[in-house]
Amino acid sequence: MAMSAPPDKDPRRHLALTEPSAWVERFAGLIAPGGPILDVACGGGRHTRLFLARGHPVTAVDRDISALADLGGQPGLERLEVDLEDSGPFPLAGRQFAGVIVTNYLHRPLFPALIATLTPGGVLIMATFAQGNERFGRPRNPDHLLRPGELLEAVHGTLRVLAYEDLLVEHPRPAAVQRICARNEGKAS
Repeated sequence: MAMSAPPDKDPRRHLALTEPSAWVERFAGLIAPGGPILDVACGGGRHTRLFLARGHPVTAVDRDISALADLGGQPGLERLEVDLEDSGPFPLAGRQFAGVIVTNYLHRPLFPALIATLTPGGVLIMATFAQGNERFGRPRNPDHLLRPGELLEAVHGTLRVLAYEDLLVEHPRPAAVQRICARNEGKAS
């Protein structure tokens, strides 16, 4: 018998989103033109498609990349089917990206590794669910909800915060979220 995903990990929720996040679109222009993008937990590929259309090479990572089948052979696209939550080493260690995009996904142990992939001037754009979301639906599990100020803490001392919000949103559905846009101010070596 097939096992279904835990309620807070139901992949269908992520795949149902087709429009790019307004937060990601708002800050996409801060990423160096043509710079490589890492789309983490890419789901149906809404942000992969956005950045490919903007002329960026994209590395799209998810534990199931079947939703990207229509992009097979797309120039500039690298699809990686990998479970980022297994206990193995981070599969992109040593790689560098001008932009790292993370939406509707939280795996705290990845924060340092994702930040380390940013080139000097590279931009992290992240938005995911926060405490308080349990009253609106999934995810409800505290392990999958950011604590107040947690995204700020995650980048403190490593990235310059350009924008941050901790709020309730109505679109695409009511939710409690935190979102951040932060830049690696480090110098190229």
